[in-house]
Amino acid sequence: MTKSEQIVFVDEDGNPTGEVGPKLESHTASTKRHLAFSCYIFRPSDNKFLVTQRALSKKVWPGVWTNSACGHPLPGEPIEDAIRRRAKDELGIETLNDPVCVLPDYFYTTPPYNGIIENEFCPVFVAYVSADIKPNPAEVEAYLWVDWPDYVAMLTDGRTEISYWARDQYGRLKDRQPFMGLAKEL
Repeated sequence: MTKSEQIVFVDEDGNPTGEVGPKLESHTASTKRHLAFSCYIFRPSDNKFLVTQRALSKKVWPGVWTNSACGHPLPGEPIEDAIRRRAKDELGIETLNDPVCVLPDYFYTTPPYNGIIENEFCPVFVAYVSADIKPNPAEVEAYLWVDWPDYVAMLTDGRTEISYWARDQYGRLKDRQPFMGLAKEL
């Protein structure tokens, strides 16, 4: 992430307002709603899901465990391209299948975390990767390939610090058989 990286502000329905702002400086106590994405990456050989721990050096949510990849599309960048860009930057993934949107209207606002508030219209995607990953240490502290039930255990064990959005998304994904079926079919 560079200081000059811009995010796209959106209205309550996720439509761009025409405004953009600097990424880090836009995440404050008065954060405007902006466009983001979350992606759950599965491995087809065993259908395990990638969870990542954010690098301890990150300014936003350092050290927390979360879903596979998250980020913000740049102005004019299709979300699917942003997912591929962040998968490459964060995880060293050169080839990612076409991401499929499973929660097109997901949005959330976090409580303050080290002075940062997220206020994001954040469609949620599922994708598959066949190649090995090579995480960027500036982005990822650690990672695990887990079965979905093991991820649920991480969310509920009370010991693992999980990102706000991953916990919140789970509330919308847990009973969605199409999500789990989709993961197996991709």
